[in-house]
Amino acid sequence: MKIVLDTNCLVRILPRQSPYRCLWDAFLDGYFELCYSTEILFEYEEILSQFYFPKIAEFAVGTMVKAKNSKQTTPYFKWKLIFADPDDNKFIDCAVSAGADYIVTNDKHFNILKSIPFPQIKVIDLDVFRDMIMY
Repeated sequence: MKIVLDTNCLVRILPRQSPYRCLWDAFLDGYFELCYSTEILFEYEEILSQFYFPKIAEFAVGTMVKAKNSKQTTPYFKWKLIFADPDDNKFIDCAVSAGADYIVTNDKHFNILKSIPFPQIKVIDLDVFRDMIMY
């Protein structure tokens, strides 16, 4: 299964005490493929550095890049589907470019995708994703 992980979810899966830590461990064990673009990586490192020490952010992003179950993609088309927060569009562009099965996010701005017939992008939240991976 290929996913694009929104930054708000990445922040929640890294801490060891998080109820979502099992998803980071599942990624490390190769249970799913993480798709990303350069633009997403920059956001990951920027936001993780705000929540954790910069070295932790650098380590997490480096781990993602080096993982065999990571796929870097370069979106050549900007879909511009989210107007409420245009910065979120990079995740849509990546998902379409990579042929991802899901965007995993807890951001309500992505709900607009449920009413857009093309491109067809499935959005699930962190709880649904954890249930899919763990059961």
